[in-house]
Amino acid sequence: MVRRTKEEAQETRNRILDAAERVFVERGVARTSLNEIATAAGVTRGAIYWHFQDKADVFNAMMIRVTLPFEEATRHSDDPDGDPLANLREIFAMVLDKAMNDPQVRRVFEIATHKVEYVDELTAVRDRHLSVRNEFEGNLARALELAAARGQIVLRMPAATVALGLHALFDGLIQNWLLDPGAFDLVKVGGQLVNDYLDGLKARGRQEGGR
Repeated sequence: MVRRTKEEAQETRNRILDAAERVFVERGVARTSLNEIATAAGVTRGAIYWHFQDKADVFNAMMIRVTLPFEEATRHSDDPDGDPLANLREIFAMVLDKAMNDPQVRRVFEIATHKVEYVDELTAVRDRHLSVRNEFEGNLARALELAAARGQIVLRMPAATVALGLHALFDGLIQNWLLDPGAFDLVKVGGQLVNDYLDGLKARGRQEGGR
């Protein structure tokens, strides 16, 4: 009985998040009310407050549900037993593929990039966005430092700066593709650009070594 209750609670929670995705896409996050989410989910407003504190909490839970696998992957990108550059290429390829081919991931990315304003009650959303960005760039920097220590690349500037540039390239690709998905193939073009960025670090390394 307890297990069934937990399953039902999780089902309700997922239904609320599914409804939030749909309404956020249609109306934008700032213009969406909890009442509209409740109606779309077929639950009461009280049911939403049972699972979430406020709209920002709903938004962040929606994001976590989709992005958690990516965040977990980046936390292990500097695995001392792995190949740091290969790990980075694999992570970026995975995210690009999901953004392009997984409808839910694509929808949530669209909401996060083009349907949210960091105002009023959504400041908590901005705080989490910054936290995730900072962690992501920190993980990239550590992976790049490991690659440099192994002689795979040469860092001619701080690893944090190189990580910032790589993240800006990656984030900009997704944002621009979401504005016009027909403009270019996100997986193909995005993969080429990310690989060229990383290969450019390797090329500089070879030039440095030949001097």
